[in-house]
Amino acid sequence: MSATPATPVLQTQGLGRRFGGLHAVSDVSFSVPEGQTLGVIGPNGAGKSTFINLVTGHIKPTSGTVLIDGKDLTGARPWVIAHAGVARTFQIVKPFRGMTVRENVAVGILYGPHGTGLMSKAREAADEVLEEVGLAHLGNRAPGELSVADARRLEFAKALALRPRLLLLDEVMAGLRHSEIEPSLELIGQLKARGITIVVVEHVMRAILAISDQVLVLHQGKVLTAGDPREVLSDPRVVEAYLGHRYAQRRGGKR
Repeated sequence: MSATPATPVLQTQGLGRRFGGLHAVSDVSFSVPEGQTLGVIGPNGAGKSTFINLVTGHIKPTSGTVLIDGKDLTGARPWVIAHAGVARTFQIVKPFRGMTVRENVAVGILYGPHGTGLMSKAREAADEVLEEVGLAHLGNRAPGELSVADARRLEFAKALALRPRLLLLDEVMAGLRHSEIEPSLELIGQLKARGITIVVVEHVMRAILAISDQVLVLHQGKVLTAGDPREVLSDPRVVEAYLGHRYAQRRGGKR
């Protein structure tokens, strides 16, 4: 007797969003099993951030469905989706400017799905999260005093404060130097080892190869291809979408 397949943590079916006559995302269907990492890539304007906004409730879809642990949360408010165990980072960092780094993280712990109800306990838990992301020594700083790399880590910490089952990362390595990328990869690896399901939107191909179990390629709002990371990144259609038709032709001629 065969085992019943586990319900994916995240599943989209025909997901789409139209802005007037523009289809920013169109008919995106895929699923992410528990504990796996999905890398989402594509050229600028491919619909990657719109896709994350649709999953997390910041934009309502005009078609399709979003299922979290099999529950239909299509178009639900962001806080409803957060309480279902979903957290995200933002491509443009958005800290609470009037609070310290520690207080930024404590807010998620205090009001998230596993809220403590006590600020003293929230601060203690925030220090644990800051230690995990390498910001423990900066807890009393204002977010505006942080470097680009540390501001990205604060985005990580704010998301982890919700203790998510599903974590969506929107270009958390953008603007980082080569030496600053490795700690982010290590952190994602640790989160994956804890069983957190992760969706990573990223342009750093080294990162995508290092952390992804599967890769989904978006192009002009649609799924171009999906599958094993190395096979996907060697697909001529993917090369052309990223680097142009002439580059793809030259690359093909060298085989």
